[in-house]
Amino acid sequence: MILERLTLKGKTAIVSGAGGGGIGTTTCLALAEAGANIVAVDIFQDRLQDTEQRVKALGRECLGVIADLTKRSDIQNAVAQGVKKFGAIHCVANVAGGMRPDERGELENFPEDKFDHVVAMNLKYIYMMNQAVAKHMIEKAIPGTMASVASVSGVGGAAYHAPYGAAKAGLIAITKSMAVEWGVYGIRVNALAPGAVKTPRAVAGNTVDMDTRAKTTIPIGRACEPDEIAAGLLFLLSPLASAISGHTLVVDGGATSKFAFGGPNDKHASRSNIREAPRP
Repeated sequence: MILERLTLKGKTAIVSGAGGGGIGTTTCLALAEAGANIVAVDIFQDRLQDTEQRVKALGRECLGVIADLTKRSDIQNAVAQGVKKFGAIHCVANVAGGMRPDERGELENFPEDKFDHVVAMNLKYIYMMNQAVAKHMIEKAIPGTMASVASVSGVGGAAYHAPYGAAKAGLIAITKSMAVEWGVYGIRVNALAPGAVKTPRAVAGNTVDMDTRAKTTIPIGRACEPDEIAAGLLFLLSPLASAISGHTLVVDGGATSKFAFGGPNDKHASRSNIREAPRP
């Protein structure tokens, strides 16, 4: 009974940020293994081709759509193409997001244009994607599911990427509002907040090995793998989570469960890299 509910057989899922070999790609593969056909959306053609080939190797259909997710017209076109190809869209997985290397910095000097871009890529496009698919689901009386990748940065504050944290906190909030408004139509809306994840982009951009750092910061002693995030998204989108809506599932290896400063004998507690602020 339980395994029978962990299925998306006969469904179509649209996945944003579907290429690149990270969370988006593994999410496409997880949903395909569960039986879904995939509308794979990305801005890079070569990344899409790789995802399409891997999904089709699992015996599922995959439609690749090039789109700039900052443009409403591109999002609407992706949804329309998916509906034309498969007849309906039943699931949405919003994975695209993150920050460029030049979008980290001290908030007091942070440029407005970069702030706007971070918000556009981590909050606004999700509002536009879910809105476009919700209209389709409501019109066709489809009881659908939606799940978006948030971040632990939207749960707690972090230095030097405040716009990202603000956008992810906004995503968590708007997820609850969508769940409340669209629940009457049988649409469930959730979010998933990862911690450190060993995506190809994250590994390439880190000067310190992620697992080495994780040994002192994450209770399970390692960073998460992309397929572990994809597994959480599959759960939220599947009938196995049929009573879950408006929720943010934290998948961070227990990192946010830890109090910031332990006792004097806590091997995980360290003040060596903390700069004390002056008293006001």
